[in-house]
Amino acid sequence: MAKIEKLLIANRGEIALRIHRACHEMGIKTVAVHSTADADAMHVRLADQAICIGPPPAGESYLNIPNIISAAEISGADAIHPGYGFLSENAKFAEIVELHNLLFVGPKPEHIRVMGDKVEAKRSAGALGLPLVPGSDGAVSDPAEAREIAARIGYPVIIKAASGGGGRGMKVCASEDSLETLMAQAGSEAKAAFGDATVYIEKYLGNPRHIEFQIFGDGNGNAIHLGERDCSLQRRHQKVLEEAPSPVLGAEDRARMGGICARAMADMGYRGAGTIEFLWENGEFYFIEMNTRLQVEHPVTEMITGVDLVREQIRIAEGYPLSVRQEDLRFTGHAIECRINAEDARTFAPSPGTVSYYHAPGGMHVRVDSGLYAGYRIPPYYDSMIAKLIVYGRTREGCLMRLRRALEEFVVEGVKTTIPLHQALLADPEFQRGGYTIKWLEEWLAREDAA
Repeated sequence: MAKIEKLLIANRGEIALRIHRACHEMGIKTVAVHSTADADAMHVRLADQAICIGPPPAGESYLNIPNIISAAEISGADAIHPGYGFLSENAKFAEIVELHNLLFVGPKPEHIRVMGDKVEAKRSAGALGLPLVPGSDGAVSDPAEAREIAARIGYPVIIKAASGGGGRGMKVCASEDSLETLMAQAGSEAKAAFGDATVYIEKYLGNPRHIEFQIFGDGNGNAIHLGERDCSLQRRHQKVLEEAPSPVLGAEDRARMGGICARAMADMGYRGAGTIEFLWENGEFYFIEMNTRLQVEHPVTEMITGVDLVREQIRIAEGYPLSVRQEDLRFTGHAIECRINAEDARTFAPSPGTVSYYHAPGGMHVRVDSGLYAGYRIPPYYDSMIAKLIVYGRTREGCLMRLRRALEEFVVEGVKTTIPLHQALLADPEFQRGGYTIKWLEEWLAREDAA
């Protein structure tokens, strides 16, 4: 075992604060690294030590590997937690951390590398027994080969970038006439966004749900799943609200697919937290990707299982076995997370600025993950998410009632937020029934705009 005494948090915002809290509950000191724009951030204020690593642009600070490693050496940290985003799925960074005799609180570099390449990830997932969306076996560059694959699996098809995500480098093709043009466009977008023009082709599912399974491995051939999260409420491939368990899955499907995921990760020798993402349609699951990191929406899993996922990450990095066995896990109640962004609720235009007044909701089973406070200036340089509201209830109906009340109490003044959007969503009968898919929110927004 390698006891962590001091941990450097290579991130910012609410996730940096989340990691800091877990560390202090474990008796671990923290080091906050920050850009000049984040000098007054809450995680910087609360950390045992803070080191500035560069100016506001992420490339010169939060993505600056030499500066982060230097900060770890200067501070005497013996571990680094990457959070999510930034360097969390950068295999090179994980390797460099370990080469400097620091513990990386995350998966093995080789697993980050394999699952970070969507073509390799799909190939590996198939070999591990995960169900795949019909499509190409790997990268496709020849238009003739692409036409053959598309004809075999049937139109419409989707062309996807092998690297990256967030909807960039993705094109839906309805017929052979536009296939070659859309392949070129997807490759060009992927090259500009990720430095890699590689694309592959899959069957385009008409109206699926986005369901993901949380897994944990100890790196020694043992793994468990912690149930699923439904992340189907999306706008432009960005998640807006997540819930656990999914309104459409039963205990049998959960056990079956969760078991497949856990066995796959055990066979892989996976270490730490990971999420296996699927599209679900007509009762069938199709693997789309794996995220080798903690997810933004991890709190809903914590709410229904009682397992502290960040604490578990740290324990695994120290060399401890999993703290819970699969047969001991119980999935109880229902949890929903709303992502609160500093954006106009109708136009989604960013709204950075100074928070003049802040009041977080409270009460039983209400959790707010946020670094906001009155007087804090939200910088314009980073992701616009400023808080996560997570609510738990014994039933989904009870959870919705509590969430509605919590949103009424949530006050952020001085900037625009997406709180009104979540309030409007909760008032919709279709959402209340759980009858939504990945297309539902954008169709709902279009109807709202038309009205």
